[in-house]
Amino acid sequence: MGLAVQARFRTWNPIRVPRCSGNRNGGPSPAEEFAPLATKFQRRLLVGIGSASLVAFGANFGGITSFLLDLSPQSGRNLKLDVLYPIGGYSRCIDTKEGFEFIYPANWVGDQTILYRAAKKREMERSLDPPPLNVRRRSNINEPVVAFGPPGSTGELNVSVIVSPVAPDFSIEAFGGPDEVGEAVVRSITGSGQHPEVKGTLIKSSLREDSVRNAKYYELEFRVESPSFRRHNVSVCCARGGRLFTLNAQAPESDWPGLKSDFYRIANSFSLTI
Repeated sequence: MGLAVQARFRTWNPIRVPRCSGNRNGGPSPAEEFAPLATKFQRRLLVGIGSASLVAFGANFGGITSFLLDLSPQSGRNLKLDVLYPIGGYSRCIDTKEGFEFIYPANWVGDQTILYRAAKKREMERSLDPPPLNVRRRSNINEPVVAFGPPGSTGELNVSVIVSPVAPDFSIEAFGGPDEVGEAVVRSITGSGQHPEVKGTLIKSSLREDSVRNAKYYELEFRVESPSFRRHNVSVCCARGGRLFTLNAQAPESDWPGLKSDFYRIANSFSLTI
């Protein structure tokens, strides 16, 4: 500015107790005497199964929770359960402070530098001592607030979100339609010709509108290359309340064919929550 367990379920059928009209003495048969006990046993067994399911749900034991949620993925996503358990191979990031959310491949991990910085900030906020006067909210407004990528990667493959302050009346629409916005973004990355060795190419652009939150998302796909690298990017830009939100997913051009669907899903899931 990417894991599930198969399970088999066996339907439990209660044992049918044969009914008799009575014994030779005219009293109830043994089957009739034990019928209430069988009913209680069945009820306790069903309660036990339900309780065990709740425990498994809470702990995602052996991936059972993710497997069950995969049976109805949209329902789980609507309830935001993918924040805790992967659904369909994706987890959800929700930043309640900045006000955005998106999904990312469940086997990706958070950037350790950003996680450490966030943990240290929370520790300072909990402290009873006043913060040092020389501590600023963020040393660089172009630093990502969140970033995810494959474990052990070099950073060439990742998704990140940057939130930058802009004028309260800032409007992306002022740049024009999606194509004009895309070209402006590419020019800003390549330095408007100041770095001739870096070239950018807009591949496609589109506008996604959210009538509920009255938000417009500019989705851009572009390529950036130089003598030392070739990267494929998918970005989403949105402005709200004096802040510019930019999600960017990037990958080496050679890895793009295998990551295309993941990147499109990431971009399409990005939305504001404020």
